[in-house]
Amino acid sequence: MAWTKLWVIAYRDLTRNRRRTFFTLLAVALGLALLIVLNGFIAGVVEDALQNSIRLQTGHVQVRAASFPDGKRSIQWRDLIERPETIVAQAEAMPEVMAAAPVLWTDAILNTSDESMGLQVYGIDVASRLYDPIRASLVAGNFIEANDRSGVLIGKRLADSLGLKVGDTIRLTTINANGEPEEGLFVIRGLFASGVLIYDEGTAFMPLAKAQAFALTGNRASVVMIELHRQDDADAVAAALAQPGLQTLTWRDLNAFFLQSMNAAMSFYIILDGIVMLIVAVIISNTLLMAVFERIREIGILASLGMKRGQILRMVLFEASIIALIGIVAGTILGLLGVGFLTQNGFEMGEMAASAGNLPMSNVLYARFVPDTFAWLAVWTFIVALVASLYPAWFAARLEPVRALHTS
Repeated sequence: MAWTKLWVIAYRDLTRNRRRTFFTLLAVALGLALLIVLNGFIAGVVEDALQNSIRLQTGHVQVRAASFPDGKRSIQWRDLIERPETIVAQAEAMPEVMAAAPVLWTDAILNTSDESMGLQVYGIDVASRLYDPIRASLVAGNFIEANDRSGVLIGKRLADSLGLKVGDTIRLTTINANGEPEEGLFVIRGLFASGVLIYDEGTAFMPLAKAQAFALTGNRASVVMIELHRQDDADAVAAALAQPGLQTLTWRDLNAFFLQSMNAAMSFYIILDGIVMLIVAVIISNTLLMAVFERIREIGILASLGMKRGQILRMVLFEASIIALIGIVAGTILGLLGVGFLTQNGFEMGEMAASAGNLPMSNVLYARFVPDTFAWLAVWTFIVALVASLYPAWFAARLEPVRALHTS
């Protein structure tokens, strides 16, 4: 029997019980749509956190002293870069580099008349393009200037939590390079809202020269942070800037723990994908088994007329293929619409973003189109549908014509 005729028979069999077929198609479509939206949203969350880390903390490449401790902040002279401006000049001469600037990091305690809290102080080159995102996120006041000896920027959420506003004076306490406590009075020049809660609640910016004087580090800096036009050029730029006494790290090195954590978390989402597909497989298998039981006499007649077992098996597989293909098309359309909605409108995390710990998660999360992932989900849905139909197909093919004809 020609394959086209088997397709026709398979289609005709599915239309006999249209309600059951429709709900099976709906299950396939909704299952795939759910997976597409879920995976698109997860991809968006991971990319958002990674880009926030690169944009606000690590850069694409960092150059720092060989003794600078991993995962900690040190302002001891031996751990800082001397004459960072020479490294900045070398980096900015490279066509791959968009911006480079020295940064001095120090931990401090912010004290008000009512309470105190810890934060991270960034001493920055205020003219560098690296801080355009902070400049663009100002919601009150003005950006600090290079010659400002007492001005700082803090996050609006931090200011709101402490009842502070632009123009207020705060006291910062740090441990300087000599290991002694150092206090200073600073005036809030502006408030920023980057949308990343861990920065908006725990970061202060001041001019690099003032931070160096405050921490008694001379002209030294913690790192030279470099931002590239293309993050894929990070390895080449890091290799070009390597020299004795310094370590050059790429965004992959600097975010290694985050990337490893996300890879481990992805195994959970793979399990979740598998559970959804398993549910779809059970529904398809149940639908086809019911269809086979309803057509036992018909299958017996077809077998007695000469239809081979292989043809009966393929007929049932074709029924599963029709369900899977129509469900995949519908599910892909629904899923892409859902991802498109989340790429435009996002999902507002609100206070839940604060529970992310050190994960630099934005207040509003957006999905992301990942065509390769979506294509593989569709392929695996089709494969699962075919695997689920194997038992009903085998059962139909193994029916004895005589027994099938005597089944009421």
